[in-house]
This record gives sequence, structure tokens and C-alpha cells, in this order.
Amino acid sequence: MDNTIRIENLDKYYGNKQALSNINLTVEQGMFGLLGRNGAGKTTLMKILTTLLQKKNGNITICGIPIENSKEIRKIVGYLPQDFSMYPTMSVFEVMNYLGILSGIGAKERKDRIAFLLKKVNLSDHKDKKVKALSGGMKRRLGIAQALLNNPKVLIVDEPTVGLDPEERIRFRNLLCDVASERIVILSTHIVGDIEATCEKIAILNEGSILYYGTVSGLLETAKGNVFTKAVDNGELPKLKKEYHIISMHTHDKKTHIRFLSDVCIDGAESCEPNIEDAYMFYLWKNGATTDFHGGEK
Repeated sequence: MDNTIRIENLDKYYGNKQALSNINLTVEQGMFGLLGRNGAGKTTLMKILTTLLQKKNGNITICGIPIENSKEIRKIVGYLPQDFSMYPTMSVFEVMNYLGILSGIGAKERKDRIAFLLKKVNLSDHKDKKVKALSGGMKRRLGIAQALLNNPKVLIVDEPTVGLDPEERIRFRNLLCDVASERIVILSTHIVGDIEATCEKIAILNEGSILYYGTVSGLLETAKGNVFTKAVDNGELPKLKKEYHIISMHTHDKKTHIRFLSDVCIDGAESCEPNIEDAYMFYLWKNGATTDFHGGEK
């Protein structure tokens, strides 16, 4: 059985505007991260993979099935969209049961499957609670449960941790990793920490094109020797902001400690080991995707 998503030369247009350009990706079982800023084209790609949008050009197969066979694709793909909201006056169990009926799952199998999934997403004790009464994290976990009703081979989640508190984000990421042990999970996000905590392989999407495709460790390697820290007086900051790409800064002992990107070390600065956020920013910078981290995108 082919447990791979293959995307070749994919293009997508909205009228005359090209939303995706020559996308080539191979995604295998486990967690795969799709990283990019808002508007990079991530949601468009996710909707094409779930057959909610049609491509313009290129070839896509999911587990050996051509994307044009939407009926078969929908049987093996589960989807949690960015804006997940459904049936607010129904209880958690009623929502799952109703969706199971719509999916044609028999009564006995439906009952067992719902019980299993609610336990897996830690919602068993909340099965009688109305959806509108759930916290943001609970709604996301219900979204995962409904996406897994058909036991899909592929799970696609779009910006799932936006708005969640740190504890709920960690819980949700752990849930995704657990789910990915037996299927393909694509995590689309602009939150770098979610990728770092869950994914080994990633792609960076920017303005509809793939800037990077490979491993997290490979991305980190590209930024080595280009990330520095320095403690500066506040009066120096305006000049440094103009000359260097500052990633972060904080004040301590009347000094501002900056973390910045540069091709060369400057006086008083120290080289430091890059994290994935550093590497992501470095890759955008070196590929001309951004020139000003303080005033917006290029």
C-alpha cells in the first residue's frame, strides 16, 4: 500500500492571480510541517489536497489515488480547517454521532468509534456538554475527533493552535504526534514553535512557492554562523535596526540584548546556535522573501 502524498508541478490561480506556483512535494507517514506566513498559500494547498478546491495544473496522488477521484480521496482524508465551528447547540456526542451517520458508519461501529475517539482526545467526560460551552482547546480536540471518524490515512490540520494557551497548545501537539504514528499528518502553520516541537520534515511556503523542502536539522544547518547576540545601549538601536536583521530583543540591566542575523560578526557580538525560528527568518532573508523584520514584509 502506497502511504505517500506526491505533488508534482502544482499550480493554482484565482482569476489572474497565481496562488501556487510549481509546487513539488513528497509527504510520507508521520508529521510533516508546512510553514509560512499568513497569505503564503498554505490554506489553498490544504484545500486542494482535501478536494475542496481544484488545481489548475500538475499532478497529485494521495496514497496512490489521483486527486481527481474526489470521492475516493475524501474517504481517506480527514480535515480540520482553521476556522472549525459546527452545531453549537448540539452536545459533543450528538455532533460526533450526527457526523458518523452522515458518513454512513453503522450504529455499533459508530458507538464504539466515538467512544474510542473521545477518550483519545480527552473529551469523554465532556460528551454531554454543548459545543458552544467548550473552550478553544476543547473545540480543536473535537475537530480532531471528527476528522478521525472514518479512520483516515491522511489527516490535514490548518493553523490548529492559533489562540490556544501554552498548556493547551502542548497538549494538542502531543495529540497530533500520537495520531501521526499510524498515518500521514500535515500540520500547516505560521507558528514556528509548533513545527519545531512536532515535525522532522518541513516545507517553507512563501508567496505561493516552495522556498525550502527538507529536514528541520537541514534548515538549522543553513543558519549556522549567521546568528549573533549583543548587548547594546538604547541609543545604538536605531542604527542597528537599519543595518541588521534583528530577530528579537529584550532589556536587562539597562542594556538591550538583541539577537540578529548577519553575514559577518560585528564588534562586541557573539555567535550563537540557531533555533528553528532563527533559521526560518534567515531562510526568508537570504531568499529575498523579506527585508524588514520591523516594518512588515517585502
